[in-house]
Amino acid sequence: MNKPWFDAYPAGTPHEIVLPASNTSLVDVFERTFQQFGDRDAFVCMDKRLTYKELDQKSRQFAAYLQSLGLKKGAKVAVMLPNVLQYPIALIGILRAGYVLVNVNPLYTARELEHQLKDSGAEVIVVLENFAHVLQEVIANTPVKHTIVTSAGELLGLVKGFVVDLVVRRVRKQVPSWVLPGSVNFNHALNKVSARKYQRPVVGLSDTAILQYTGGTTGVSKGAELTHSNLVSNLLQTNAFFSSVLGESAKGAEESILCALPLYHIFALMVCALYGLQRGQLIILIPNPRDIPGLIKEIDKYKPSFFPAVNTLFNALAHNEDFQKLDFSKLKLSMGGGMAVLPATAALWQKITKTPILEGYGLSETSPIATANPVNITAYSGTIGIPLPSTEVAILDDDGKEVALGERGEISIRGPQVMKGYWQRPDETAKVMTADGYFRTGDIGIMDERGYTKIVDRKKDMILVSGFNVYPAEIEEVITNHPKVLEAAAIGVPDDKSGEVPKLFVVKKDPSLTEAELKIYINENLTGYKRPKYIEFLAELPKSNVGKILRKELRK
Repeated sequence: MNKPWFDAYPAGTPHEIVLPASNTSLVDVFERTFQQFGDRDAFVCMDKRLTYKELDQKSRQFAAYLQSLGLKKGAKVAVMLPNVLQYPIALIGILRAGYVLVNVNPLYTARELEHQLKDSGAEVIVVLENFAHVLQEVIANTPVKHTIVTSAGELLGLVKGFVVDLVVRRVRKQVPSWVLPGSVNFNHALNKVSARKYQRPVVGLSDTAILQYTGGTTGVSKGAELTHSNLVSNLLQTNAFFSSVLGESAKGAEESILCALPLYHIFALMVCALYGLQRGQLIILIPNPRDIPGLIKEIDKYKPSFFPAVNTLFNALAHNEDFQKLDFSKLKLSMGGGMAVLPATAALWQKITKTPILEGYGLSETSPIATANPVNITAYSGTIGIPLPSTEVAILDDDGKEVALGERGEISIRGPQVMKGYWQRPDETAKVMTADGYFRTGDIGIMDERGYTKIVDRKKDMILVSGFNVYPAEIEEVITNHPKVLEAAAIGVPDDKSGEVPKLFVVKKDPSLTEAELKIYINENLTGYKRPKYIEFLAELPKSNVGKILRKELRK
């Protein structure tokens, strides 16, 4: 394959990355960081700092505790936390113990949580007490045997029972940890077993590190198996691509990363947590990015050099007068991902901060970064950039053949960051992988003669809400279970804040069904970003001759 994008690489950027012989897993990456940068601050959250030395000790303690539970190598441990200090401790502790992290959205409904815990086979879960009542509803139907409950203030030196509105505007009902079977307090788990009892397991690059749940190219939620090799490779690719602006890791003490994106999302997990950890940087955890005044205070206080975000957040900040007055002299790189960055947002952001938004692209299945704009760009390009080192992008037709430059086709990715497959779903894996190793993304794009790709459409009906994949099939399945609903169809419609939002069309079975009644049901069964913003009742849905719902007609 011709690779014209190499000409756009900044000077010194390697075309290929090679895994060092000393890298057997992510554990090696963590341990090198702890050895090199122990005295540096690793994370800060609500003014409480955690050094790399402390992170080393606490994650080792957590790993020792997990091992004391008698779990087998490769056991699944779910983490249902927002951006708090407990997350990196749990993340590293799980991997150091030889287990697999299962990321869980803290705002999942009981139905969504039950599916993920059962499908993954998670035996342990770490949950914030604000969300424990959802777990309580389903835990008896899941394989979870051990529950570790924590509070927002547990590692912040705050009084017990202190609750912060971390993710949603309302404070969730709390459930005392003793209500949940087999539950212990997070600090108790850290202190119950001595770190000296930790035994470093034999973990290889081919072992699975993370199950990252996604709808993939269909509406069935399934876990993308990301191996240690996938994630280490993407770390090296990202570092090689960004180092000409952010410098080598030895200079990491001079830099900080703003982590306003949720760590349970693969974008934040890679570009904020793992990338920052590898470089020994300070990672600024923002539990509630919706609190724009509070977020602006943190930006003003720490003056981050690297600012990953989605269009929604860039736009909200750029239109805020207090944000416009900040000092951006330390800001070196702004990166957009998860959803398309709108040209108007990019222009205003650059005018205020004097740095362009570098847009990248990837999916849970690609660990996630596959393409990005070069860091030496001087203005927003409107494209998803060029492939990272050791990555190939092909634009394929429905028969799997590469189309001519400038023609539309399905964006397909091959590289060391492409997932092992979907957990226990070889049928779904086969649908998205070509015989020669390309992952078919479901996005339709056009590549130009320089190797830059622009997304122009989506092959499937996926709705992208603030960087989160929402699948009409899941919404429709939930809605049609309502006893008063005959049929339902969901589509995505444009939204100034989140890029897209779901719109629901409903055919009533019972004429007494009201929008208010349906919204109550939706709120009980779908997490926030999946909930339709608009509901329209129809006498019937438009269908083809064979009965297939015609979404194109609904979009008119």
